[in-house]
Amino acid sequence: MHLRFLSFGVALAASGVLAACATSSPVPQQVEAPKPAVVIAPATQALVYKRKVAIGRFTNETLYGKALLTGEQMDPLGRQTSDMLSTMLVQSGKFIVLERPDLWLARGEQEFSGVQGNNVGADALIIGSLTEFGREIEGEAGFLSNTKRQVARAKVELRLIDVKTARVFFTASGAGKATTEAATVMGFGDRAGYDSTLNDRAIGAAISDVLNQVVTKLAERPWRSDILKVEGSQVIISGGKRQGLKAGDHLAVMESGSSVRSAQSGFDVALPPTQVGEIVVQSTFGDNETDEGSICRLVSGSILAAQKATLFVAEVGK
Repeated sequence: MHLRFLSFGVALAASGVLAACATSSPVPQQVEAPKPAVVIAPATQALVYKRKVAIGRFTNETLYGKALLTGEQMDPLGRQTSDMLSTMLVQSGKFIVLERPDLWLARGEQEFSGVQGNNVGADALIIGSLTEFGREIEGEAGFLSNTKRQVARAKVELRLIDVKTARVFFTASGAGKATTEAATVMGFGDRAGYDSTLNDRAIGAAISDVLNQVVTKLAERPWRSDILKVEGSQVIISGGKRQGLKAGDHLAVMESGSSVRSAQSGFDVALPPTQVGEIVVQSTFGDNETDEGSICRLVSGSILAAQKATLFVAEVGK
């Protein structure tokens, strides 16, 4: 009898030790692949022109989330992806993002308020889609432990369109993954339920991935600006401190070359421009990137006010 009670006590103690180990062992809660950060270059003296971009269309081309939708209903996942892309474009600080999907709301408010709208065109149109999206459950089972992992994967494709020629000049794709994990030992530990936020994090990681490529591509375009007004030797141009301009900067005044239609490609080819003068920045003005400018002084060459329609400003030597 004494040996029987002793065996029972040892078994009970062993169970307690195992339970304690199960509840006190560290259990990973969420494991997520690091999202590529949006490329934001460090502050330099380089001139930066914020391209005007608009999202023309962004749709969900996968079957996920479409089972209960009809053709007349808006796809919520496609709209969510479009909104996330628009948010990241603005937060990158590299673009002036123009509204297109809900532009009618802005125009209605302008009419209601009696405000004259100043809607401008974009330099590039972004067209894209969510091409891959899905979830799966992975797991590992051991003698006393089990691990359950929920995984969401997403892939987006987009292309940039030159609005002047409707030519697709860049395409890119981005992929993202998000996971959450839970483990149990002898029935003790975390039990992971369905995590709906994995969808958002996977799509966000895919958009962040592709946005890095877009920023790099659009940054290849050399900086240039236009002349707003000419009064004698004083020249007022677009762009100020938010584009990197400061007092003392020297800029070249260029005259655009004529445009000739190519019989080979069918596109208009602009002949090389000619430098006609040089200006130096004296001061800048403006509250934001859409209304800022610089007051400059002509230090060489000759500029006539009647010519300014064919002139532009560029970095010296560019």
